Amino acid sequence: MKSFQSVLPGFLIALAIASLATALESVLPGHYVSASVMAIFIGTLANVFLRDHDFLVKGLEFASKKLLKLAIILLGASLNIATIISVGQTSLIVMLFTLFTCFVSAFFLGRLFGLDWKLTSLISSGAAICGGSAIVSVAPVIKAEDRDVAYALSVIFLFDMLMIVLLPAMGRTLGLTDSGYGLWAGTAVHDTSSVVAAGYALGEAAGDFATMVKLTRTLFIIPVVVGYSALSMMVEKRELESGGEHSVHHKNKVNWIKIFPWFILGFLLMTGLRSAGVIQPELARLLKKISKFMMVVALAEVGLRTDFREIKKLGVKPLTHGFLVSVLVVTASFVVSSFLGLLR
Repeated sequence: MKSFQSVLPGFLIALAIASLATALESVLPGHYVSASVMAIFIGTLANVFLRDHDFLVKGLEFASKKLLKLAIILLGASLNIATIISVGQTSLIVMLFTLFTCFVSAFFLGRLFGLDWKLTSLISSGAAICGGSAIVSVAPVIKAEDRDVAYALSVIFLFDMLMIVLLPAMGRTLGLTDSGYGLWAGTAVHDTSSVVAAGYALGEAAGDFATMVKLTRTLFIIPVVVGYSALSMMVEKRELESGGEHSVHHKNKVNWIKIFPWFILGFLLMTGLRSAGVIQPELARLLKKISKFMMVVALAEVGLRTDFREIKKLGVKPLTHGFLVSVLVVTASFVVSSFLGLLR
């Protein structure tokens, strides 16, 4: 009961903002600004008045960490297995190119700006895989400092906010199809919540496609964490042999249960039930409506937790590094997708 009471205030505020954003979307002409995008920016404005209220924290964490995942699981009820497999196959080549572009450019730009390899690794992981989730998964494996984690999260978040505004406008200007734009958003935008916002900003079909692409991309977190674990052990071993700071060399432990994106299994289960006919079309449509609104609530929470005072503390070099890497990822995604004829 006490836990429920601690969650309620923050959740209710996010719910109110989501309801307002949904209402505004229904009355604004053209639907050029989606409820998802409005919820983020209304929440950001509200943060100015609510950011120092600690009693909201639990509810806001629930909305972002739990509700968005539940919304994605429910989204699976409106899709079928054949669609998921097709989207995964279509997007795989593009993802491999964007991953290569991200990690290579992050390495050389990190050397150019003289950044610590751990900060560079966190920024590149967030840009390549799934934003904040990848950053917090890689951080303990490479033993990153809290400051570096905060820097990386801020850099990724700031760029994603920019993409939420610019990407839909570019998609409309370029005349991209729903699937083409969804592929671009799903492989170029970083955090899952930002992909959802950017995807549905263009339309429902584009949002669905972007979300499916993003879920496929999220699975790459596993080999990336394994790779960084091995790299960290090599660095520690080298420091030990050269008489560096580490006097005791120990093996990095990877918490597989914690890093695996379990909600994807729930998404696939719902997709399987829909494909098998267990979930009827009427129920599927209802669950999709619920899913979309839950996503808006989660995105309102993202806005409510946005504090530009913290972003101001970023140094110029990490910010520039993250911005350049992110621009290269967006560009690589567009160029490869265009070359393969997937955007139109």
